[in-house]
Amino acid sequence: MIIKDLFSNLAILTTLIFMYTQFTKSRPLNHSSTKKRRITIGVFGGLLGNILMLFSVPVGDALVDLRHIPIILLAFYAGSMPAYISMTLIILGRFLIGVNLSAVLAIPFMLLVTLGAVYISGMNLREKNKVIFMIAWNNIVFSIIASYLIKDINIILFLIPMFWLVSSLGGFIAFYTINYIRSIQLLFDKYKNESATDGLTGLNNYRKFEDIFNTLITTIDEKQEKLSLLYIDIDFFKKINDKYGHASGDEVLKELGNILQKSTRSFDIVSRNGGEEFTILLLDCPLDKATEIADRIRRKVEQHQFILSTETFHISVSIGVSCYNETTLHAINLIEDADKALYIAKKTGRNKVCIANVEETHYSLKKYQSHPLRL
Repeated sequence: MIIKDLFSNLAILTTLIFMYTQFTKSRPLNHSSTKKRRITIGVFGGLLGNILMLFSVPVGDALVDLRHIPIILLAFYAGSMPAYISMTLIILGRFLIGVNLSAVLAIPFMLLVTLGAVYISGMNLREKNKVIFMIAWNNIVFSIIASYLIKDINIILFLIPMFWLVSSLGGFIAFYTINYIRSIQLLFDKYKNESATDGLTGLNNYRKFEDIFNTLITTIDEKQEKLSLLYIDIDFFKKINDKYGHASGDEVLKELGNILQKSTRSFDIVSRNGGEEFTILLLDCPLDKATEIADRIRRKVEQHQFILSTETFHISVSIGVSCYNETTLHAINLIEDADKALYIAKKTGRNKVCIANVEETHYSLKKYQSHPLRL
């Protein structure tokens, strides 16, 4: 019966820990977590310990369970504060179950377990060794307390080895479950980020750009804000690949991505839409401001020295600008209008900024003549 109840306790522990990892997978607990968060998790650990006590194995006046494991986990992952909070709540919970010698001895037992776990967590050891020492320390303390409390030698000879087995299994399974789910979550987040990020430049990729754009245009009327789009293309990029190779062309794309990020506001959306084409979504930005930003980018790129091996050279970009609701009446047409303006910029000389649905003679900025690509 004792074996069955201890393993039932282990099953409950594993289930609750799995549930905990699902609720906290986006923000795993660690030593740098906020004070409020560590207090909250300490309370959660105390509740978990009390739940485990509800399924304790009664042995005489003693209650045998795995209430200590939440404390060990908290000490390991988040330090002393949540461990002590959990310990206090578990001790109080034990007295609510009943006041007797076992409840009184639960105080030094939980205190020694907690002190040992906190001390070991701060030691300069490999994580695996910390886990082993924490579990071993808990089992030693339990063995001493149980030997004092339980007078029947036959029960002691059976209970202590069985507790060591189940407690060790519970501890290792708990740590394994948390670490495994954390590693799965990290891997998932990595793939999720990679699916939305351009692998070369680190900017948003076209898929992410589309997601953001579609979200923005559905709320743009509610916010009553202007939304501008810059469509950017490197002039004569094929010449760079032909002369220096695709690896060098990739370096140019990465450097251009840095220039675009540094030339825009922190909340603007910079993306690489494919090849040598980039886009920038300028939030709450009217046409005149968007045009200024576009020309600033154009001039920065033109003046920037790109270095490949021992050679330096300059490139230029052409930019199409559209703005809802100044150049474009329907937000969904922003991409199409900016692309058309970019096409005009490329056809009429390159290295210039063109505004969608605006005649070239009506530009608010002066016309910029194209400069030959200096390779």
